Amino acid sequence: MTTREAGEALGVAVRTVQLWVEAGVLPAWRTAGGHRRIARSAVDKLMAERQNDLVPLGTATTTPTHPALRLLLVEDDPVLLRLFHGVVASWDFPVELFTATNGFEGLVRIGEMRPDIVVSDLVMPGMDGFEMLRALKKPGSGFGNLKLLVISALSSEDIEARGGLPEGVTCFHKPVNYVKLETLVHKYFSDRLQRLAGA
Repeated sequence: MTTREAGEALGVAVRTVQLWVEAGVLPAWRTAGGHRRIARSAVDKLMAERQNDLVPLGTATTTPTHPALRLLLVEDDPVLLRLFHGVVASWDFPVELFTATNGFEGLVRIGEMRPDIVVSDLVMPGMDGFEMLRALKKPGSGFGNLKLLVISALSSEDIEARGGLPEGVTCFHKPVNYVKLETLVHKYFSDRLQRLAGA
């Protein structure tokens, strides 16, 4: 299948398919002419895996003038997932919270739901947060303006030793100051409302 055919089957943009291919989410090869080709079986497998998976943990009430902020949490610790869900549920502005458990799944989610903000751990099995962030910040990815936040137990020195974070990524060290996190996310929500109002 071509990237366009795969995008139509998966319901995502061609650029998203290209990002998934480059990040290894969708296996592909190149023809002699340099065009990407994707096995239909790989597309079918991804569709089957994601069919019942994209369900928000909690969906806030929304109105046409206050559309919910779409937030994706990429975290493999089930305890932290539950904690974050409780924290977000206490915020006084509408948020749709979705989750992924590693960078690979995070990239799939991002392509499917086009979140406003991604909050990610760094150390995870399979594709870690570093790889996911670099894929998203790669020139031409189509996700260069996506708001990215990191929550990590790694020290600043450890993060730098692993290649550092891409420019524009905000880092919160564990234990997380959830008040500061809420303030930052709320500011983005307010700015988003202003942009929508001016559109």
